[in-house]
Amino acid sequence: MAPKKAKTKAKTKSKRATASASTLGAQDTADRLALIEQAKEMRLLIKSEESAFNDFQQQRERINYFWIVERKNLEERTAQLRNKERERQEMEEKYQFEIKNYEQRIKHLLHEQHQEINEMKQEGELSLQTTQDAHRDTKHEIKSDNRHLQAEGNMSDIAHYQYMKSLKHEQDEKLSNLRHQYERYAKDIQQKYERKRKVVRDRLEAQRKADTQQIEERKNLHIGHLMSAHEKAFREIKNYYNDITHSNLDLIKSLKEQVADLKKKEAQDEKLMFEVSQENKRMSEPLKRALQDVEALRKRFQQYQCDKSVLRDTKAELLVLEEQFATCSWEHEVLTQRLLQVGKEYQDLNNALQNTIYEVQRKNGFKNLMLEKQMSALRHTLDHKSAEMHELLMHAKLDPVIVDRKGQLDNVIQNKQQTRYELEQYSTRISAMQKALRQTVQSKLSEYGLTLDELGYDIQAATKKSEIDHRASISQSTLERSHHED
Repeated sequence: MAPKKAKTKAKTKSKRATASASTLGAQDTADRLALIEQAKEMRLLIKSEESAFNDFQQQRERINYFWIVERKNLEERTAQLRNKERERQEMEEKYQFEIKNYEQRIKHLLHEQHQEINEMKQEGELSLQTTQDAHRDTKHEIKSDNRHLQAEGNMSDIAHYQYMKSLKHEQDEKLSNLRHQYERYAKDIQQKYERKRKVVRDRLEAQRKADTQQIEERKNLHIGHLMSAHEKAFREIKNYYNDITHSNLDLIKSLKEQVADLKKKEAQDEKLMFEVSQENKRMSEPLKRALQDVEALRKRFQQYQCDKSVLRDTKAELLVLEEQFATCSWEHEVLTQRLLQVGKEYQDLNNALQNTIYEVQRKNGFKNLMLEKQMSALRHTLDHKSAEMHELLMHAKLDPVIVDRKGQLDNVIQNKQQTRYELEQYSTRISAMQKALRQTVQSKLSEYGLTLDELGYDIQAATKKSEIDHRASISQSTLERSHHED
């Protein structure tokens, strides 16, 4: 009985061993198949991650390319804007130079007219003086003849008295005729040169108005062209940056969505890797193929970590790009505000210049009108005084030529003194206006950090030139006054 029991026990043990071995083999096969499926899924996931990384790399290169192109466009636009500003400054300097040339030309014409009038007056006075000297010599000769006749005519008093009476009457008539003749001649000469002076003044005034109108038309046309060009450039820049802003915002939004998807995939991959590591820990005796697959998965995981670091760097670059974009937007806004401010200040300066020109023209017209009124009043007073003096001379039986010449000289001296005083006042006002204008220009240029040397305009030389002209006019008027007093 004992051997049979031992055989049965051995058989049962062998059956149990084969059953346990079969169960272990089936379990290992199932685990291996599960690992193979997981490895296939990991390969597919890695391929999808690689394709997503390649797409992200291409998009990053495209963004970098777009950013470089837009930066070059911004630099070109900035250079074009700088060139336009330089052209505007050159045109404004050219306009100021033309205005100075026209003012200098008008000044030379007025000076030449004044010299011609003075020469004509001097020639008239010289001819009048020569005629008066000739008449004075004739009168002295007649008086000497009368004295000689009186010495010789003691024997015929009555005949001599009649003869002297008739001779005196004839001489008075001759003197009266000569006086009236030379008065008419002097009056004709005065009217003739008054008409010439009026014609020349009207012609110069018409020419000045035409030149001023032409300059204003060219200036207005140039300002209109500049304003339209600036508005067009500003509109194009604004549309261009709006398009860039919208495209960048859309691109940033899409990149944020892709980053969120990558984060989700990363979380899933980390969870899966955690499960795989736990499964590997539970596996005590992994198969050789499973170990190879795990090693390959580890390499892929390291590559994934590298991709993750690259993604982190890309995120940092994206943040830098966003900051640069915000900085560019702020600089664009600042440049736009500065452009508007410069345009407004240019318009204010242009309006101030126009108002100054109109004010000077109005003052000159009013001054000319007042001078004409004063001249007409002085002429009326002179005619009245001449009539009174003529009556006084007729009663006093003095030489009317000498008295008339003295009155004319007094009148000329008074007019010259009045003209000299008015010219001094006008020159003083012009100097004050130039000084105020120079201070205003210097203050405006200092606000923008510019100097007068950079603009190519020497205000000190212009001021010295105006002072020299002012002193020359005062010295000339003083010499004329001293000449008339002599």
